Amino acid sequence: MAVTMAEITKLRHLTSAGLMDCKKALAETNGDIDAAVEILRKKGQAVAAKREDREASEGCVLAKNENGFAAIVALKCETDFVAKNAGFVGLTQKILDAAMAAKAKTLDEVKALQLDGRAIADLIVEESGKTGEKMELGAYEYVEAPSTTSYIHQGNKLATIVAFNLEDVDYQVGRDVAMQVASMNPVAVDRDSVPQSVKDSEYNVAVDKTKEEQVKKAVEAALKKAGINPNLVDSEAHIESNIAKGWLTEEEADKARAIAKETAEAKAANLPEQMIQNIAQGRLNKFFKESCLLEQEFVKDATMTIGQYLDKSQKGLVAVEFKRVNLNED
Repeated sequence: MAVTMAEITKLRHLTSAGLMDCKKALAETNGDIDAAVEILRKKGQAVAAKREDREASEGCVLAKNENGFAAIVALKCETDFVAKNAGFVGLTQKILDAAMAAKAKTLDEVKALQLDGRAIADLIVEESGKTGEKMELGAYEYVEAPSTTSYIHQGNKLATIVAFNLEDVDYQVGRDVAMQVASMNPVAVDRDSVPQSVKDSEYNVAVDKTKEEQVKKAVEAALKKAGINPNLVDSEAHIESNIAKGWLTEEEADKARAIAKETAEAKAANLPEQMIQNIAQGRLNKFFKESCLLEQEFVKDATMTIGQYLDKSQKGLVAVEFKRVNLNED
């Protein structure tokens, strides 16, 4: 039977699929709208499966907060062209609104939510069929507290949410902290919140680095005392290069190697343990100041930390949790 333009228009309105896709689906089902919708849905599923191995590296990240609850949703796709499409951004917003209304706690919970009469997971598959690109709900994060705030960075690729321990946090204060999280990418709210495994790793790195520096200083001092420029013999490749240039003789090179080896072994065996630990702890403290939100230097006022800024704005105010989603490399 012939397919009418009215039927095609109706099917396009229901599915947003392309004109020719709608026409073919209606022809295949002899004008049965419901059956044609199902065919187009299956096409969406087929497109999603076909592109399963392709990376959805673009997308849209949105955040929202209200009534002590804040959430971030990242809907991913393959190209920036689709990511910037108003329909794609609108779908991301709808998903976020649904998650906020349900106060969803997990990504799977969001996928199962109903939107326009369909599960969000199924709706995303259908959208994949319309655009011809792989799409996926790439991330979902939430915080819940007496006060929350949210921030969406320009371009919709990065968003943050922050939770506070007190109610009625000033809007600008909350926004400042959310922007701090976006720009400085802290690893935790405070040092007590840093995982012990991270603390141990950072401390061990600091110890190793301190030991290497102490050994290096001793070697450089010994070389200078022997009349050898340490910069000419700081690596084997450098030594070979400087011999080839005539800046070092083979004898000088061998002498430098011997001095460096003997001095390094002697120094490494006699490093003052307490000094090493003190320096390493200092480096760990520096890590905390750079990586813990409340200890970070406030980007808008270097005379205070974020913790001091919050307490100044509202006595006793602290951030208790934050989430950050970024589709780009940090």
